[in-house]
Amino acid sequence: MISSFANIFKIPELRKRVVFTLGIIAAYRLGAAIPVPGVNATAVKSLFDAHKNSLLGFLDMFSGGALNKLSIFSMGIMPYINASIIMSLLIGAHLMPALDRLQKEGEQGRKKINQISRYLTLALGAIQSFGLTLAITRMPTPSGLSIVDDPTAIWMIMSVITLVGGTMLIMWFGEQITEMGIGNGISLMIFAGIVDRIPSAVKDLINLVRMEEMSILSAMAIGAAVFVVTGLVVWVSTAQRRIPVNYAKRMVGRRMHGGSSTFLPLKVDQSGVIAVIFAISILSAPLTIAQFFPEVAWAKMVSNMWSGGSIVYSLVYGLLIVFFCYFYNSVAFNPKELAENMKKSGGFIPGIRPGDPTSNYIEKVLVRITLGGAVFVAMIAVMPDQLRYVFNTPFFFGGTSLLIVVGVALDTIGQIESHLIMRHYEGFMKDSRIKGRWFNIK
Repeated sequence: MISSFANIFKIPELRKRVVFTLGIIAAYRLGAAIPVPGVNATAVKSLFDAHKNSLLGFLDMFSGGALNKLSIFSMGIMPYINASIIMSLLIGAHLMPALDRLQKEGEQGRKKINQISRYLTLALGAIQSFGLTLAITRMPTPSGLSIVDDPTAIWMIMSVITLVGGTMLIMWFGEQITEMGIGNGISLMIFAGIVDRIPSAVKDLINLVRMEEMSILSAMAIGAAVFVVTGLVVWVSTAQRRIPVNYAKRMVGRRMHGGSSTFLPLKVDQSGVIAVIFAISILSAPLTIAQFFPEVAWAKMVSNMWSGGSIVYSLVYGLLIVFFCYFYNSVAFNPKELAENMKKSGGFIPGIRPGDPTSNYIEKVLVRITLGGAVFVAMIAVMPDQLRYVFNTPFFFGGTSLLIVVGVALDTIGQIESHLIMRHYEGFMKDSRIKGRWFNIK
């Protein structure tokens, strides 16, 4: 493993990509510590300490801890994710023919869709920034201090512009990492914010043991639970259903081609962390609307219902994860097109006729394995919150954080390994058995 990490810096292109990615992440973490002018940091901290287990805590997690400081990056990447969801829904549901045409134009069409997503991000960021700015001027804090001492119109305009600018800069950071760095830029932004909080969480746990507020056995049990759940998440994230594919022999010119056997790998969790991120993004919408009316009864009801541990919140969250797992498959995976390509190249699944029967078989298998993967992801995301709510675990342990960290780490390591293997270096996953677990689902 150590030699594999050392190999990263032996390849100039890969070394440049890794250093560039680390530099962008460092700039992002620096910006997360710069507060919006005119904000009382003590009052903000007391507010988030009182609501750290609610949806505010989740939003703070996605902003990398920037929200609890009301920094220039407080909005995080959520407006961009919301814009991406809206565009995906419009394209997937075929509601706008113009977008369908752009989707079929290849690379140029994709660039135009990305440009539309950026404009939509700007609009959503302005709305959400205004809602956040309006909410913090009216929201009471447990300490009794005002978050903003003098919330004038000039200050509100300046704050909205600052927050929107921060969101657009994070979006640009993410795009630069995806294009010139290593890994998915947007996911790495969220990953960096979550990992940044791990040392403080471990420190809090140690302090609880030292002050005898928690026994050593309880701390060890929590550590063991984290270890076991992490192993399960890695196992499911790398699990595959391998469908055998045979290629018939055919004569091309004077040479015989085909006659080989391979397999079609279908991941149990095709969407990875995307379904979780999309679900959290949708859940943040009601809270964003409620921010405009913090003193109104229905807004308080929404905030209470959307608090971590609430049955309504957990049920909606779990159902959204399952929905987005299937939605991602419908957008990113086309069984009919795959079956046609197999037929053109002389491939077939043993016992299944080429064409529509092959497409139907692949779709049937995909639906069945996705259900298992989606339910598992939903359980991992929801169960820790419920256990913490019932047993009052004295520190934040979220399944959502774990899913995102593991998913992004596996994706990034996979990309690094591809670069290493392509240049004849030894990768991280020396044993092919850990690259994809085989689920024999008929």
